[in-house]
Amino acid sequence: MTSEKRAWIAALTGILTIVAAGVCTAPPVWTQPPMAAAGGEILRADGAHLAVTVPGQAGPVPAKSTRVVYASTDTHGAPTTAVATYLEPTLPWTGPGPRPLVAYAGGTQGQGPECAPSAMLAQVVRFQPPADIVFEYDLIAIYQLLSAGMAVVMTDYHDFGVPGVHDFLNRRTQGYAVLDSARAAVRLPGLGPDSPVILYGYSQGAMASAAAAELQAEYAPELNVRGAYVGGPLVGPQEYIARSDGRPGVAPAIAWILNGIAADYPETLPELDAALNDTGKAIMRDAVGKCGGGLSGIFVQPQSTTQWTTSGLPLAVVIDNSPELKRVFDEQRLGGVRPAAPVRVYAARNDEGAPYPAVRAMAASWCGGGATVQLDADATVPPLAGFVGTHDLSFFPSVATTQPWMTDRLANLPAPVNCAALP
Repeated sequence: MTSEKRAWIAALTGILTIVAAGVCTAPPVWTQPPMAAAGGEILRADGAHLAVTVPGQAGPVPAKSTRVVYASTDTHGAPTTAVATYLEPTLPWTGPGPRPLVAYAGGTQGQGPECAPSAMLAQVVRFQPPADIVFEYDLIAIYQLLSAGMAVVMTDYHDFGVPGVHDFLNRRTQGYAVLDSARAAVRLPGLGPDSPVILYGYSQGAMASAAAAELQAEYAPELNVRGAYVGGPLVGPQEYIARSDGRPGVAPAIAWILNGIAADYPETLPELDAALNDTGKAIMRDAVGKCGGGLSGIFVQPQSTTQWTTSGLPLAVVIDNSPELKRVFDEQRLGGVRPAAPVRVYAARNDEGAPYPAVRAMAASWCGGGATVQLDADATVPPLAGFVGTHDLSFFPSVATTQPWMTDRLANLPAPVNCAALP
């Protein structure tokens, strides 16, 4: 393991052992109804509190924080509203060209308002009695970006900070939220419409940054997107359900997916109502207010979805057997649209959460469409099982190796491609 990778894992250890958790409340909810505004139009901007330090890193987080409410678009093209946190660096940008903006898509934290990135950035570690503990690991990567003088905007996605149910792993809404957060940020002081933009995400965030890369040419062609970093992406929610079924602690995430599908596609409600028994419906209801990492109730819930369904079949099979559910779940899968900007895809060979074959297939599909793709396969993180797995730990080496690729894109150097011989 390189010294860079060891440093990032040490930073993780510092967060887990040094930062004291407090009870965190969600930021104020934006309750005004959506208006017919252009995507990225700023509806409100206020100063926001940011966590003071990152253990393992020297000094305070070098940024001024602004909470931005902005116009966006939902799955079906209707106007909606989203919230983002804009971090204006206090350090100069010394890289090539003007100061860049990183549109940072956060990883999974949950489906309750207290799990929103804007809430987590204010505290780093959140505790909800009796045993729900979450930490904002994304702040480690964000700190690195800010320390280099890059501006960062981090979306809350849809339905965090505004009324509604967070549509977890829904492709279009995540991509739109990321792109519109960048549109909003370039309207703020210090940036401009020509500011170079990098899309960035890991895990759920990688699904969002990948979706944004797929949608950008059609949805936000005016953005000066120089590249997209896609690390350990969850390629499709049905695949996630199939491979996670029965694993301890994953039941809430599967329920978040179902809640998001039901919220964005109400036509699926009769199908879900018929497919789920009282246990499955209760887990869905309970998950709406849950953050990731909670220990209260996660491990006592039935982990196998055969216990959730009226048929006794696994949920992935139920989806396959329902044309309506299958259509909707297929719409969420990545790989069907060629990104216009260069993409770096990071994948751990032993990743249990985002299996390498699915990530490689996504990259191959993009390559087949003529995209500029560099797929980096990391075999250095060993296979791990338990509450913290290979997928979780691979976040840290992925962060350590991404910034040079970003800097080269900002310098307009030719992007590396290995489509002819994907690992």
